[in-house]
Amino acid sequence: MVRHFLRDDDLTPREQRQVIELALAFRDDRFIRSPLVGPRAVAIIFDKPTLRTQVSFTTGVAELGGYPLLVDGKLAQIGRRESVADTAHVIGRQVAAIVWRTFEQAHLAEMAELAGVPVVNALTDAFHPCQVLADLVTLAQHRGGAAALAGSTFAYVGDGANNMAHSYLLGGATAGLHVRVGTPAGYLPDAQVLEDARRIAAETGGSVRVVHTIEEAVAGADVVATDTWVSMGQEDEAAERETPFVPFRVDAAALALAAPDALVMHCLPAYRGKEITAEVLDGPQSVVWDEAENRLHAQKALLTYLLERA
Repeated sequence: MVRHFLRDDDLTPREQRQVIELALAFRDDRFIRSPLVGPRAVAIIFDKPTLRTQVSFTTGVAELGGYPLLVDGKLAQIGRRESVADTAHVIGRQVAAIVWRTFEQAHLAEMAELAGVPVVNALTDAFHPCQVLADLVTLAQHRGGAAALAGSTFAYVGDGANNMAHSYLLGGATAGLHVRVGTPAGYLPDAQVLEDARRIAAETGGSVRVVHTIEEAVAGADVVATDTWVSMGQEDEAAERETPFVPFRVDAAALALAAPDALVMHCLPAYRGKEITAEVLDGPQSVVWDEAENRLHAQKALLTYLLERA
């Protein structure tokens, strides 16, 4: 059966740990596996702006022995010029896998249903699972491996309704983390995602909480993560969105409430002085550059895992 990675809980806890362990192995030796030798092509489709996703997936596919086939979403206009279904039939017959950075989760699901090859979510409005997988790899890198993740407290502060919050809830619960989302009352996670995360956490020994002060979120936390207050597509709302999020800025005072050796994460791009201060982002507890690099290793591990089971 073809496996896909459309949202974080598409991997079971055991599978997620295996992918994290493989990512750490790729970090030590970038050429330990070559599932795309041929080279076999992987279609990488971009409907949204990208830097880390493009660099990490194209580099990763090449290092796996494959050919990264970049598809410009503005030219392809999938879902407008040509239906998702027709596109899936066309692309799926010619490539080993499809990576899509797009808007609607439903379009991604339709692609996966019809393409006949593994489909990977490189970001939608609903989830960003490859980023959270890389964040878990980063935590494992700094805390003694994948087995050490369970029981850690992971605090995310910022927009609780965005794709990063949703993926932290699902991916963190799958890893057995105690996930706290600190967000203003008007920016709550999707209710179904929260319910799914709580169900998973009950099975893994983790937990999920939504709180409404930064103090509640970061107190004693092992990781403090944040994201831009204005996601792609919300630029027109920037001025009105800023005010409610100011109390959730990650600064030195907020970080001092966390565990003394807490790690600081940000998926980037970061806006110093907005959601995080330069002092913290560029400080000694920040692991954002490891986090960005680990997109490469996590995605290579994920593609290898999916391709070897296709």
